[in-house]
Amino acid sequence: MRGRMTPTPAQRRGLAWAAIAVAATLLLWLLAPVLTPFVVGAVLAYALHPAVERLAARRVPRLAAVLLVEVLFIVVLAAVLLLIVPIISKELPMLREQIPVLADKLNRSVAPWLAQFGIHVQLDIPGIKAFVLKYLDANLEDGLAAALSSARIGGSIVLALIGNLVLVPVVLFYLLDDWPRLVAHVHSLVPPRMREGVVGFLDECDAVLGQYLRGQLLVMLSMAAFYSIGLTLFGFDLALPVGVFTGLAMIIPYLGFGLGLVLALLAGLLQFASWYGLVAVAVVFGVGQLVESLWLTPRLVGERIGMNPLMVIFALLAFGHLFGFVGVLIALPVSALLVVAVRRVRAAYLASPLYGG
Repeated sequence: MRGRMTPTPAQRRGLAWAAIAVAATLLLWLLAPVLTPFVVGAVLAYALHPAVERLAARRVPRLAAVLLVEVLFIVVLAAVLLLIVPIISKELPMLREQIPVLADKLNRSVAPWLAQFGIHVQLDIPGIKAFVLKYLDANLEDGLAAALSSARIGGSIVLALIGNLVLVPVVLFYLLDDWPRLVAHVHSLVPPRMREGVVGFLDECDAVLGQYLRGQLLVMLSMAAFYSIGLTLFGFDLALPVGVFTGLAMIIPYLGFGLGLVLALLAGLLQFASWYGLVAVAVVFGVGQLVESLWLTPRLVGERIGMNPLMVIFALLAFGHLFGFVGVLIALPVSALLVVAVRRVRAAYLASPLYGG
């Protein structure tokens, strides 16, 4: 009877690493809610640390450089969010006035046309007016009361949100301040015999991700200008805030575009109270989506990270199908890292005796 085979040292190391990977994955899954602000802070620190390093290289004290970069980021983020304020402040009164008028127009135009096909529809105009006056004519005190009521109902969610909003800037500050030491520490953990290859791979990934971020920023600014100019040419009063918000919100693929589209449709419907506004929005946003998806993103992002247009479109569709909305967010950055890995594997294969033989 043959005895059991004793694992080799390489097999034992492989099993140990596999066990560590499984344990780390399980730990990450269990601690996911706690880790969220730290992950967000790490991503922001990675994106912002080059600005801190440039300021530090110009002999600005590192603490001052970190504070300056973080404050500027928060101000820019708040400015983008505040772009919605003039839209809402102008659209809500118009919405309150126009909804009953639009409902009356639908009653007089669409209802007779539907009646020809045996479909009898009649909108309740008094009921619509009462609904509008109730929900769109509320004063500030009513809004605050509703917000406080919601906070009592979902108190844990509100507390978690506030906690994350406070914790993310704190995490970002410490990561930006300690970034060089953290990078050096990570490099020191790599075994010396593997250090040159691993550090080279990480440096190449860093360069590719930097190209991705710069390309995505160019796409956002280009589309902000496109939507603002396009809506202005069609006579929209809110062309600038809607256009700029839509372009900058495209940092979140599809969701940013969807929010901008909804705001533009509301602005067109309320300002023109006719099909003109809807057709104008359809033209501007339809052309903009085609330009961004088929030309700008593949050219400004895909080519910078070594992916052709078909690969970019495939990556967005594949990651979106596999991981949903989160997949769309991470599709291009992860694809950029995979491109680097594939390049390394291909280079190793071409240099190996297997290929030469």
